[in-house]
Amino acid sequence: MQYPTRLFEAPYFQLQNFPKTDALNTKVNGKWVSLSTAEIIEKINLVSRALLQLGIKPGDKIALISTNNRSEFVVMDFGILQIGAIDVPMYPTAPESDYIFILNDAEVKLCFVSDEVLYQKVQKIRPQCPTLRDVYTFDKGQGAKNWEELFAMAQSVNISEVDRLKNEVKEGNLATLIYTSGTTGTPKGVMLSHKNIMSNSIASISRLPIENGCKALSFLPLCHVYERMVIYFYFITGISVYFAENMDTIGDDLKEVKPDVFTAVPRLLEKVYDKIITKASELKGFKKTLFDWAVGLALKYEPYGVNGFWYEFKLSIARALIFKKIKQGAGLVNVRAIASGAAALQPRLARFFNGGNIPVVEGYGLTETSPVVAVNEEANRGMMFGTVGRAISGVKVKIDKDPEREDKEEGEILVRGDLIMLGYYKRPDATAEVIDKDGWFHTGDIGKIVGDGFLKITDRKKEIFKTAGGKYVAPQQMENKFKESPFVDQVIVIGEYRKHPAALVVPAFDKLKQWSSEAGIKYTTDQDAVKNEQVKNKIWEEINKFNALFGHWEQVKKIELLPKPFSIEAGEMTPTMKLKRKVIHERYKNLIEKIYEN
Repeated sequence: MQYPTRLFEAPYFQLQNFPKTDALNTKVNGKWVSLSTAEIIEKINLVSRALLQLGIKPGDKIALISTNNRSEFVVMDFGILQIGAIDVPMYPTAPESDYIFILNDAEVKLCFVSDEVLYQKVQKIRPQCPTLRDVYTFDKGQGAKNWEELFAMAQSVNISEVDRLKNEVKEGNLATLIYTSGTTGTPKGVMLSHKNIMSNSIASISRLPIENGCKALSFLPLCHVYERMVIYFYFITGISVYFAENMDTIGDDLKEVKPDVFTAVPRLLEKVYDKIITKASELKGFKKTLFDWAVGLALKYEPYGVNGFWYEFKLSIARALIFKKIKQGAGLVNVRAIASGAAALQPRLARFFNGGNIPVVEGYGLTETSPVVAVNEEANRGMMFGTVGRAISGVKVKIDKDPEREDKEEGEILVRGDLIMLGYYKRPDATAEVIDKDGWFHTGDIGKIVGDGFLKITDRKKEIFKTAGGKYVAPQQMENKFKESPFVDQVIVIGEYRKHPAALVVPAFDKLKQWSSEAGIKYTTDQDAVKNEQVKNKIWEEINKFNALFGHWEQVKKIELLPKPFSIEAGEMTPTMKLKRKVIHERYKNLIEKIYEN
């Protein structure tokens, strides 16, 4: 099959090969509103014609900001791209300072937002953004121009002008500017071409066991390259896309849509797992014994019958008696693949879900790699827990081994292929720092190749720190281990240039309440709980179990408990739920000093 080479060709490809009546589906006032492939193309062309009427030219930048995923975002994306313009997706939760920087750095001409709240947010900073001509909303709101005004405006421009511009767009042309979330400073605009993203979509086809006729649920932000790439993937494989109303309705949307596939981040899967375990803790007698037995089996799962016939037989019974009900209750009865990315997935979770016949495949990538570098797959003996799978087709990976590391096989992960970004917008200096003269992109991640070509990520190069004794500590690897305790929700390992590592721990409060009740400890509030010496001792006991897995110099020597989780809203996590270490260090500097004062 001859797949498209430019992103805006995806809906036309779908119309030709597997036209759909429900290509895109958004819930409006409690009801699903569907757009067929033909209707999407009609709207795309109206958008393109209207933008031309508004004076948009090839190379102009248009911002897209939405609080939730929706059909309008996708239609605008295609309408912008097919006339050679460039879209700039932005996170709705980004601070005003980021809005000002991005809108000015990209010299954005128009901005499309989902609702009146975002409209007012952009209007507030608009005087500081001289290139921004106008702001439109997808929802109807007082005082705001609505995007549907474009449809009437389109009549002034002939479709032949759109066709002419489409023909001038090359696959190597810049398609989108995606600004990094700024965990280490000022956001950088990652320049991705049509070829970058489309080649990634096509190469991902062989890794997911889905085909025309399947349904996908979409809820990871469309402003993130991962979900953007996946939307194009869905179009060229004939998958109907259903957009979750918001992050709070995902559970209900799963039960209603019963998708075959969706993308997720580990934090979401952690919450699903915790919810299942917490709910099961209410069981009594034989039911509780049976549930614990099934979970115990799943947590020992290895693919391809490694554990032997007797284990597989018992697991089949556990799946029929316990996990079938879990899948039905969670809306996962049809799931063929949950693609986990953006952060490291605990092997414990991978075993639990896959052992329970809920296929979760972990992958790895970056915005700069469009994004997928490697991903696990059930087929071709391509699944290995604790790794991110093998590199996808057309992608080369090598390890820049560091002789100073304890593990001589570890080093920085380098990547090459059509997926590598064009560079950082207006930042040739920053581009030269990460793309060498031979075209290798230096990811900043540390890893090694294990088994039969599987890539294992061990840490972020920028997150590794030295203690006062000059020993290297890889915090992410340790944090993932500590989170395997059912009592630990979140944790950050600290200790740069200090005499020893320490940790700030957010307990799993639901589990803590249950334990406190069983231990006869009065539980009032989370704030009081973290001050309780018995609670502190319990969490320390859990941390210490995993401490033994690390070298003496790596082991956490002290902990402090936090009364509330790190969050995106508080600025402590990126929109893809990675820890903003500098922010956390600054916010809790007094507590950190308390740890090290003795």
